[in-house]
Amino acid sequence: MPAYGTQSPRVLRDEGQPACSIKLVRKKTLETVLQDLSAGQRSWVEAHGFAGKPGKTLIVPNADGSIATVLYGAPAADPYAAFEPSGLSGTLPKGQYRFEGEKLDNPAVTALGWALDGYRFDTYSEKKAAEADLLVDDAIDLDELARIHAGVALARDLVNMPANDLGPAELADAALALADTFGAKGSVITGAALLDNNFPLIHAVGAASDRAPRLIDFSWGEDDHPKLTLIGKGVCFDSGGLNLKPGNAMEVMKKDMGGAANVLGLASMIMSANLPVRLRVLIPAVENAISGSAFRPGDVFKSRKGLTVEIGNTDAEGRLILADALALADTDEPDLLIDMATLTGAARVATGPDLPPIFTDDDAFADAVCAAGLALCDPVWRLPLWKPYSKLLSSKVADVNHISAGPFAGAITAALFLKRFVGKSRTWAHFDIHAWMPSAKPARPQGGAAQAIRALFDVIQKRYAPATD
Repeated sequence: MPAYGTQSPRVLRDEGQPACSIKLVRKKTLETVLQDLSAGQRSWVEAHGFAGKPGKTLIVPNADGSIATVLYGAPAADPYAAFEPSGLSGTLPKGQYRFEGEKLDNPAVTALGWALDGYRFDTYSEKKAAEADLLVDDAIDLDELARIHAGVALARDLVNMPANDLGPAELADAALALADTFGAKGSVITGAALLDNNFPLIHAVGAASDRAPRLIDFSWGEDDHPKLTLIGKGVCFDSGGLNLKPGNAMEVMKKDMGGAANVLGLASMIMSANLPVRLRVLIPAVENAISGSAFRPGDVFKSRKGLTVEIGNTDAEGRLILADALALADTDEPDLLIDMATLTGAARVATGPDLPPIFTDDDAFADAVCAAGLALCDPVWRLPLWKPYSKLLSSKVADVNHISAGPFAGAITAALFLKRFVGKSRTWAHFDIHAWMPSAKPARPQGGAAQAIRALFDVIQKRYAPATD
C-alpha cells in the first residue's frame, strides 16, 4: 500500500542562508524595484516586456547567468490572491527562495500554498517533483503547516488512487492505518454482518459488488472531551447501478469516495494537533456495481433509524449509505456532527467545482466556516435547508423517497433527506464537495482535491482549543 500524504512541504525556516529573492511588483512600484538592479538587468527587464502584470514572472540573471532575483506581478485582489504566488513552487529552478520587498498579504497562506502546489501523484508514473524551497520567518508555524499539508496530501492521494487499487477493503486499510498512527481504536463491519448490525442501506448499495461493503469506525481522544463526529461518503466507484451512468459521467467516478478522503485528511489534522475532542470517524465504504444482487428503483428498505425509504434512482446511492451512518452517529449526541460527500451534480451546477455548499441550521457555525474559507483560500458557500422542498421527497409506498422526482433543487433535497436522520446532535453540517480539480491552478493541482477541510480545521481548532494570550 502506498505511503499516503508523505511528500515534503518544501517550506523551510529562514536562518539567513543564501537564497534568491522574489520581489512582488506592481505597475506603480516597478520603477522603485528597478532602481535596485544594474543597468544591464534593467535592460533585461525592458527587453522581456515585464511590466508587473498580475501573475507574470521574470527571472533576472546576474552577469554569470545565476539568478539575481525573481520579479513577480502581485496578484489582483480575489478569493485566491494569497495562493497565486504559490504557483512559483513548480516553475522556478531548483534552489532556495525568499519573498523580499513588498510584503505578502497573507504570508502563512502563501507559504502553505507553496507546499500544496508541490504535490505530485507519482504512484504509477514518475512525476517531476517541485524542487524550489521557500524560506519563511518565525511568524510561520511550520508544525501547523506540516500537519495541514499532510492532511491535504492524504486526501488528494486517496482520491487520485484508481478504483482497481482502492476499493472498500483498501479504503478501510488506509483509515485504520491512520487511526493506528495516532493510537485511535477502530473496527470494520463487513458484508452480511452489516445486516446483523442494522445497517441495511449500506448493505443494499454495496450488495451487487464482489468487493464487500463495510462500515469503518474509529475513535480517538479522551472520553470526557466534547464529541466531534466526522462522516465521509466512501463510494469507491460509482457506476450508477441499474440507473447506469453514461461513459463520460463515469470517467472520474473513482473520486466518489472524496468525502471519505477529505474526512480522513481532516481527522489527520485534528489528531496531529492533539485537539481536546473525542473524535469519531465513520466511513460507509461501498462500490455501486451491477449484478443480480443490485438494488433496484422502486425497492423499499427499512433504514437503521426505522424510516422506510423508497429507491427513486440507484445513481443517488451516496445519501443512502450516509443515512445509516448518520443515524448511528446521532445516537451519541455529538457536540458537532459533520458529513462530507461528493453527493450531487446539482451542487456543481449551483456553485461550480470550486465552491462546495454547506448546509446547516447553525448560523454561527456556518458564518465561521464561510469566513475561514475566504481567509484561507478554501471557500464554501451556504445553501438553505428549505423545508417546503421536503414535499419533493414524498413517497406513496414508504416514509420517504430518497430522491426528488423533478429537476429542481437537487442539492437541497439531498441535504433535506440526510437531515431526517439527525435529531440529537447539537450542530450538524453537511458539505456537498466535488473533490476534484478539473484543471491545475496555483496550490491546487489537477486531480483529487481537498475541499473545506482547512476551513473546518481552523474553525474546529478555535472552537475546542481557542488561542490564549
